[in-house]
Amino acid sequence: MSEDEKANDTNEFDRLAGEGRQSLPAEFWYFLKHNKKWWLLPIIIVIVLLGLLVLAGGSGLAPFIYPLF
Repeated sequence: MSEDEKANDTNEFDRLAGEGRQSLPAEFWYFLKHNKKWWLLPIIIVIVLLGLLVLAGGSGLAPFIYPLF
């Protein structure tokens, strides 16, 4: 590797390190879009909905959720 290539790699690394970090949903969306893993989206949606249901079950919404089951 020449000195110019090492300098370019270092500059690229410094540029990427200085950028702001993406949020988790943004990173996940980027992953789905670029890797074509669209089959993961329904699984993640169901997991999120179940998590919200569990959280709501421990709150004041519980009496309204229990009749659904």
